[in-house]
Amino acid sequence: MPRVEYKELAQTIASLTEGERDEVALMATVTCEVHHADDRFDWTGFYRVTEPDLLKIGPYQGGHGCLQIPFSRGVCGAAARTGQGQLVPDVNAFPGHIACASSTQSELVLPVWNGAGDLIAVFDIDSNQPNAFTQDDANQLAAILSDTFTR
Repeated sequence: MPRVEYKELAQTIASLTEGERDEVALMATVTCEVHHADDRFDWTGFYRVTEPDLLKIGPYQGGHGCLQIPFSRGVCGAAARTGQGQLVPDVNAFPGHIACASSTQSELVLPVWNGAGDLIAVFDIDSNQPNAFTQDDANQLAAILSDTFTR
């Protein structure tokens, strides 16, 4: 199972997004680069905070995603509600998991803040493999997100 070269990925994203402030443009670029960085990543994208307690699908790569997710439901909602990353080795064991795609076996969702400290989105990566993500994946991706959206 190939693993992401996070140092190279971080440098590529920083280079591609240098000087960009538009959040959707940043999300699209991050999604593309992360999605193609590792075969474990089956669906990669953002759910944007568009109104209180509601996430709506943003830039993504992979099959169709859910169009909207309330903070009260699923793995993405848990990340938004708690402000903490969600590393889920088996989505079927996660209470209230929303099955946007039946192929999803494991999931990593990270909250995304802007420079003012506002939650603007969650970054969601699904895998069709069980137990596909590690704490190192979560830490490295959280650092990339912070570097990209809080500068």
